[in-house]
Amino acid sequence: MLIVGAKGFAKEVLEVFHQHGNVENIAFYDDVNEDIGDLLYNKFPILKNEEQVKDYFKANGNQFTIGIGNPRLRYKLYKKFSNIGGDYVSTISPLAQIGNYEVKIGKGSNILMNAVFSNSVTIGKGCMIYYNVILTHDCVLSDFVEVSPCAIFLGRCKVGSFTHIGTNVTILPDVTIGKNVIIGAGSVVTKDIPDNVVAFGSPAKVVRKLEPLIEEDL
Repeated sequence: MLIVGAKGFAKEVLEVFHQHGNVENIAFYDDVNEDIGDLLYNKFPILKNEEQVKDYFKANGNQFTIGIGNPRLRYKLYKKFSNIGGDYVSTISPLAQIGNYEVKIGKGSNILMNAVFSNSVTIGKGCMIYYNVILTHDCVLSDFVEVSPCAIFLGRCKVGSFTHIGTNVTILPDVTIGKNVIIGAGSVVTKDIPDNVVAFGSPAKVVRKLEPLIEEDL
């Protein structure tokens, strides 16, 4: 398994593999940080260019996951490594509590320990679900949504693609949050939030607009 990234969230993803008892043939990828060295924890190789990745895929299989936050960057990396033959896969901690009925998890999503999914929950491709997040019944998260620790999603709420939900946010039932939205930490979202905005507070209110996403920027 190749984990794209070798700092920060990539270390959280490594722990998920450790929890599964499967850290054989894991490698990391980092072509940004010049001081990163060649091994993480003096054990796991860090690849530095696409040729090394192609050789790794040939020798160890082509599965990869993304150990970096930021929805737009995750999408770009998904496209990059898929285009060189990678198979984008999810990593789900065995210590997460996942409902048994109508739970759908898109490819490439990362779910850390103590996340709780009720029944009838759907999350899209490339989502990032941090520690102690709670998703109750009939919630839907679209592609490349990033959810920080301890966020709570109550029944039937919906979140658009490329949105970031901050730490300790609570989203009340039947609320819809648009795409390319940032919800500030600690907010309580009581009403629908449109696309392309930053919202914050209790109750959450729009505090500024964001530039709409276009394909060339992704």
